Amino acid sequence: MATKEQYAFRAQKSLGLVGGAPDYNVLEGYPPPEATARTYKYTPDGKLFAVALPFCVRVSNAADLTTLCEIPVPNAVEIGVSPKGTYLSTWERYVKPADETTQHKNHRVWRVATGEEVISFVQKSMDNWDLQYTPTEEKAVKLVNAEVQVYLPSDWPKGIVDRLRLDGLSAIAPGPGQYPALAVFVAERKGAPASVKVYNLSALSASPTCSKTFFKADKCSIKWNNLGTQVLVLTSTDVDKSNKNYYGETNLYLLSAAGNFDCRVTLDKEGPIHDFGWSPNSKEFGVIYGFMPAKTVLFDQRVKVIHDFGIHPRNFIAFNPQGRLLALAGFGNLAGKVEIFDRRSLTKVCEIDAPNTSWCEWSPDGRFLLTATLSPRLRVDNGIKIWHCTGTLMHVHMVEELYQASWRPAPVESAPPFGNTLPPTPKPSASVEAYQAGKPTPTKPAGAYRPPGARGASTPSIFKRADEGGSLRTDSSSTPSRNGAQAGASPRSTPGNNGSPVPGAAPGQGLRGRVVPGAAPRHPPGWAPPENADKKKKQRNKKGKEGEDGSVNTIESPKPALRSGGSGVQTPAGSGTPRAGTPRAGTPAGGHPAGRSVPQALDLSAAKSTPSGSGDAPTPGTGTGEGLDPVQKKIRNLTKKLKAIDELKDKRNRGEKMEATQLKKIEGEVSIREELAKMQAQLT
Repeated sequence: MATKEQYAFRAQKSLGLVGGAPDYNVLEGYPPPEATARTYKYTPDGKLFAVALPFCVRVSNAADLTTLCEIPVPNAVEIGVSPKGTYLSTWERYVKPADETTQHKNHRVWRVATGEEVISFVQKSMDNWDLQYTPTEEKAVKLVNAEVQVYLPSDWPKGIVDRLRLDGLSAIAPGPGQYPALAVFVAERKGAPASVKVYNLSALSASPTCSKTFFKADKCSIKWNNLGTQVLVLTSTDVDKSNKNYYGETNLYLLSAAGNFDCRVTLDKEGPIHDFGWSPNSKEFGVIYGFMPAKTVLFDQRVKVIHDFGIHPRNFIAFNPQGRLLALAGFGNLAGKVEIFDRRSLTKVCEIDAPNTSWCEWSPDGRFLLTATLSPRLRVDNGIKIWHCTGTLMHVHMVEELYQASWRPAPVESAPPFGNTLPPTPKPSASVEAYQAGKPTPTKPAGAYRPPGARGASTPSIFKRADEGGSLRTDSSSTPSRNGAQAGASPRSTPGNNGSPVPGAAPGQGLRGRVVPGAAPRHPPGWAPPENADKKKKQRNKKGKEGEDGSVNTIESPKPALRSGGSGVQTPAGSGTPRAGTPRAGTPAGGHPAGRSVPQALDLSAAKSTPSGSGDAPTPGTGTGEGLDPVQKKIRNLTKKLKAIDELKDKRNRGEKMEATQLKKIEGEVSIREELAKMQAQLT
């Protein structure tokens, strides 16, 4: 019998249960709590729902919403449940008792059916506070001060029945399966390497069935496959000694519970491991690794590559419970794009845009994806969105200050299996239409800013990410320098180098220098510096600073700009007319500085002003701007205004919103054209 879909949510001022498709209505049978809930949890089989309130822990039946019991534990901070929902654990903040002979046992275990306390512990730290059970609840293990303690839930008063002590033990994880094993992690300390060992839970005193030692491991994350035959161990360090990663160095290892296979998962892209996860079939796993944009690869149980999903900005991977679909996404500081792939054909099914997502989870039937924006990660736009596996938004539930959201668990066999094709998309709920109606429509198409000179052309590859067709990271030894040459080459070796190149332009093209709009180019086409230009320049500078007699000459190295005089002949700007026969300061009687070559005569014929009515008049807006009379300058300014008006009219025709000043500028087009016609008539 299929379990009806349901999800729960917890916020600052509300807590509730919501039914599944097609209506997604809040279940009225569940009474709202009298106070703000601290946390909630479903049992792994989805039968019970427990919520921690300031005065008690309330346990309800998730199907008919009836209250089963209220456990009198005030101010419970965390709760945990056993796999079958038989036992419930609570953790309170430790309080130092006034009497030193007594202890505050803040970790307590309760029997759900009767509400009685079965065992209690002193647990000051919240890390690794809860008991970990085998799937059948036959045994329960607890980590206490580098020691593994084993209990029998069927006989709690018997106490510890087995134990394992290892120096530096910091993490444990019992595996699933018919014959459960126990994976333990010992951190690196005092020069000794870290290690991961797998023990048979029924014989902890025996030697481990599998062991792996390595360095660069301060903490770890352990994930078993569903069969309990293999385990993945992600190790990390607090500090990366190579200074390449702010969050330390990570490595991934695969171990077999039987001891017949263990290895390090070799990754071909430098950078951290963002996420990893097993497929429900227990025969393959996926890893997202490398500096952004990260690489995603699917491996088999012998660490052989099955498929490479390419390089994209991702940091989240999740198989649906049936293993048919795979979700790859980039959350956190990434854009929030979710890509769903069909595992059978390894083709992309759809893309989902879910920005600001804090929590993402597949539904038990594997057909829906829940994304939520939670507080305090983000305090605005908190809410829940449910998507169909084909990419359609099915339901939107906005909740102010949302803290927690999750699906109700259900056995995989309770859901109908997938066919050869994906299931059809059902009709979305009414909340989707209301959400999209209230969502503002962007007036401009989204996209990255492009400078005016690059608009209307294809984006250069240097501006693209690697997943968008751009170039990959290159080593510093082959990185182009600012002039487009290889690193280590002379900056002056590129012809026409009067500035830095435009990224993406062809070599020698698009070089940026100090350019005056409308002025002539600094160098004529085909100009190239002499082969010994650098050597001659150094000799001139050296001889210019020190003359033959040892005296230092004060010579200004920059060439003064030329300005047009009244007679049409250009003279140095900022200086008056030099007196005849009077040498300048620092200049020998010969008229030229010592050691300097005599420059050839300048051709100033082009600088003479053209008489009115003779020859062709300069085209408005294309001259240098220094030899124009007031009428020509006025024509150039009016032409620029008309060009700006034409651009505003194009925007108006595209339906873009116009400001009042822009509309007023368009209205003045007629007067500007009339004035321009008068100015042009004066030149004829």
